[in-house]
Amino acid sequence: MEHEKIIVMDFGGQYNQLIARRVRECGVYCEVHPYTMTMEEIKAAAPKGIIFTGGPNSVYSQESPRYSEDIYEMGIPVLGICYGAQLMAYQLGGRVETAPVSEYGRTEVDIDDKGGLFRDVSDRTICWMSHTDYISETPEGFVVTAHTPVCPVAAMENRDKRLYALQLHPEVMHTAEGSKMLEAFVKDVCGCSGDWQMGSFVEDTIKAMKEKVGDGKVLCALSGGVDSSVAAVLLSKAVGKQLTCVFVDHGLLRKNEGDEVEAVFGPDGPYDLNFIRVNAQQRFYDRLEGVTEPERKRKIIGEEFIRVFEEEAKKIGSVDFLVQGTIYPDVIESGLGKSAVIKSHHNVGGLPDHVDFKEIVEPLRMLFKDEVRRAGLELGIPDYLVYRQPFPGPGLGIRIIGEVTEEKVKIVQDADAIYREEIAAAMEDGLIPRYGEEGTPGQYFAALTNMRSVGVMGDFRTYDYAVALRAVLTSDFMTAEAAPLPWEVLQKVTTRIVNEVKHVNRVVYDCTGKPPGTIEFE
Repeated sequence: MEHEKIIVMDFGGQYNQLIARRVRECGVYCEVHPYTMTMEEIKAAAPKGIIFTGGPNSVYSQESPRYSEDIYEMGIPVLGICYGAQLMAYQLGGRVETAPVSEYGRTEVDIDDKGGLFRDVSDRTICWMSHTDYISETPEGFVVTAHTPVCPVAAMENRDKRLYALQLHPEVMHTAEGSKMLEAFVKDVCGCSGDWQMGSFVEDTIKAMKEKVGDGKVLCALSGGVDSSVAAVLLSKAVGKQLTCVFVDHGLLRKNEGDEVEAVFGPDGPYDLNFIRVNAQQRFYDRLEGVTEPERKRKIIGEEFIRVFEEEAKKIGSVDFLVQGTIYPDVIESGLGKSAVIKSHHNVGGLPDHVDFKEIVEPLRMLFKDEVRRAGLELGIPDYLVYRQPFPGPGLGIRIIGEVTEEKVKIVQDADAIYREEIAAAMEDGLIPRYGEEGTPGQYFAALTNMRSVGVMGDFRTYDYAVALRAVLTSDFMTAEAAPLPWEVLQKVTTRIVNEVKHVNRVVYDCTGKPPGTIEFE
């Protein structure tokens, strides 16, 4: 798949991949690579532009990540953001030092020069700052294009060499006009026309999968969620009956979900797929007995998944490829280059060392969640499947804090079903925006805490569990804010859960954003 390309070079920031997401919103394909990518690899990739990300280090420290200064002489436009801006200044002869006043959060930025990245930006605009160091002197040939009262170089440019630097973060939603800045870079400076469209992605991927698979047999890990469903339909259009979809009911699914998945993808469903359902609930419960550490749970569930698939593959006969619905946030959070591992995903970091297949195929690996949904619509998958609530591979195993037991699974299934019913009803009544409208929760679910507390029900003392409700607003699942659900909705959900779900006497609402939290609990 040959497209115009922007390369984002990651210098160790935790959620810098939002930059790639924003570039793709401009219709330009973008990949994230660690800063250890070689000059030869960059030349081979032939990008139209390069973006340096932020990072936690100080550029003047000996241990800080660097890159060869030759990159500034390649003739390829470079944009440095935060640490990337300071690195550019430092390497090209400017001065970077500890700022007298650090800047964090929303900041008013004054634009001094609107000839470059700020061509369509207001004279004074709200931006997101997050830095302790700052550029105190610009390198020769650069002009200051923006400032704040305490940051003299909020942005600088050398237009002759097509080098640009932003101390602010244009990729986050809190920067009001950040998308305009990034679009000016990729379209005006880099000369990209914007040929990254989901229709062409679907068409190219089907063609690529046909060539890759040839006459081989394919086994698809089908969960019924958005990611695996889109992956399955993509492969079915590419290789037809060479594809067998295996649905593992590991006992950690939402209430009645196993039967719902079978109704859609099974023999009576609308898709022409080879479908096998494996009921392996007790097998997973046994493996998880006594396990409380989140990473261990993820690894166990991921490994058991693969073992089940290996067994099914042997029953089917020779299987060449395993298809997984891995998406870009899974890859990023499982660790990219020098970035920290946030959590291992069952289909990325949780795979065992030995997998009994020729190769794993991940057709959605470079897509963000909203791009996966758009691909699903392009493929003709019904809206109600495309906009189904996201569900993690380890399932309720990471929505139950501590040890997973069959009893706890039943509790969280019942509580979650009530929560989703009431959210749907609130959408029907206009209390919460519907899918596709601004303010719609991107994900919502109930989780079971490991906390038990004293309560009173029917004049009797209780000592039962607390259920935590979660709902977030997000466009890309890389960052999120807690959704401000109406109090009357939360009140109704709470009343139903404590009345209808056994062993629950308390309900709490999670108001934490991402970061510092993650969307899931473990």
